Amino acid sequence: MAVPIDMDLEMKRRDFSRLAGALVALGVSVSGHCAEAVAQAAEKTATGRPNLVFVFSDQQSFDMLGCAGNQNILTPHLDQLAAEGVRFKHCISSSPVCTPFRGMLLTGQHPLRSGAFCNDIRIVPGEGRYFGEVLRDAGYACGYVGKWHLYGGDRNRPIPAGPFRYGFDQTFLSNNCHELIDDKHAYYWDEHGRKQLCGDWEPYAQTRQAEKFIEDNAAKPFALFLSWHPPHNWDGEFGYNAPPDLLKLYDPSKLTLRPNVKDTPQVRTMYQGHLALCTCVDRAFGELMAKLRELKLDENTIVVFTSDHGDLLLSHGFRGNKGRPECESVRVPLLIRWPQVLKPRVSELLIGPLDFMPTLLGMLHLNIPETCQGRNLADAIHTANDDAVESLPLFVFPWKWRGVYTRRYTYAFDLPGSVNIYGQNMRFACLYDHQNDPHEMKNLFDAPEQQNVRETLHAQTLAWMKQFGDTGMDYKELMERVMVEEDIRRGIHGAMTSNTSGQGRLKGRPEEVLAGKIK
Repeated sequence: MAVPIDMDLEMKRRDFSRLAGALVALGVSVSGHCAEAVAQAAEKTATGRPNLVFVFSDQQSFDMLGCAGNQNILTPHLDQLAAEGVRFKHCISSSPVCTPFRGMLLTGQHPLRSGAFCNDIRIVPGEGRYFGEVLRDAGYACGYVGKWHLYGGDRNRPIPAGPFRYGFDQTFLSNNCHELIDDKHAYYWDEHGRKQLCGDWEPYAQTRQAEKFIEDNAAKPFALFLSWHPPHNWDGEFGYNAPPDLLKLYDPSKLTLRPNVKDTPQVRTMYQGHLALCTCVDRAFGELMAKLRELKLDENTIVVFTSDHGDLLLSHGFRGNKGRPECESVRVPLLIRWPQVLKPRVSELLIGPLDFMPTLLGMLHLNIPETCQGRNLADAIHTANDDAVESLPLFVFPWKWRGVYTRRYTYAFDLPGSVNIYGQNMRFACLYDHQNDPHEMKNLFDAPEQQNVRETLHAQTLAWMKQFGDTGMDYKELMERVMVEEDIRRGIHGAMTSNTSGQGRLKGRPEEVLAGKIK
């Protein structure tokens, strides 16, 4: 028998009023303030469980938003999101490389558990414990649109339906990983495994796909993950392939560069393209929010915006754009909007990719799998407890360094012995004081007067490594022990990476392989 509409709404109100109690039953620490906020949200709406829209760009640093104080950049839609939600000043990409970030986001697990320790690795199936799988099994319609970079090996292929979509089988429209984002070359794989041209600049086309998913699932709780490839789009040594109308918004000669980069015409051209693509991301985001408002879903939807890692843009004279411990590489934007529960503010809370899954599941009042290795910071966010986290781990396996990030300091040290994947001896050891040197222009690692600080941060780094079973094993040995032999590419000078013409396969979960549980 059909339930009368008014009775159905009353049932939902009663369900919502019990959310705080459910949180406690799930083992989530709930303060009185958090419980009150949830109860107030229940009174404001009877539309059911909140939706989730998680949007992330690729290679966009924390300072590449107007709301972060950047006077060059035009990002009005993301600035509005920041004004209406919580802007986190210290969101850190613990391993600032594409696949490792994405692996931590969608599994809640350290790379030694999921397998996402470098690019082009096919992480192991989740068996119902990954982010999308938990959402799917809780009754959410799940959609994923955009860059994936989790299927390993050969990038030019579709991701088949099944366990390697990690819960996003309902709607899955991806290009796996490529840099052809312009209106003539951008493409995606459709649900039948066929390559289709987008017919527009990639972020705009992907946003329309995301909007259709929202329209199709507006009557049910949904979770959408939208992954844009810009502003990661090198074209030649310094140029960018960006929409011409957006390039015209930025005069290279009038841009203010980061103080830690050498001012040259080539660098100014690089900045022009990067800023244009950040504006492209912003415009696409504005279209997405307009759709949520049109469908009257914006009040009961948790909207998240972040990026997988930053871009050095030649800061500090480094030629690489990521993978380093400097803030331009590891600090990324994080904006969360949920009008019913979160009051607008700027947060000093430390949060990283391992924390995203447990925190958002906590906000959605869903069970958090015991395999998650991050922290549920939902209550800290609700109560504005910005001191809940003391430090965040930093690590990059191919470049062979480890470190830690605190509000005051960034610290990293080089692991002994070997050459990084490019066959170069590069130093990553650093100690930066954010308070006195916000642009990290003075490396204090060798300063005698900083010995006590360095020892304290080194001990914190070792504690994080111990927590995750990271022994600092040589990267070459790690690759040889945990990856399928034919999927390893051996380069010059002993450099090793996942073979991008192979399958990116692992023998099993690295921690289990290394423990001898899997041969």
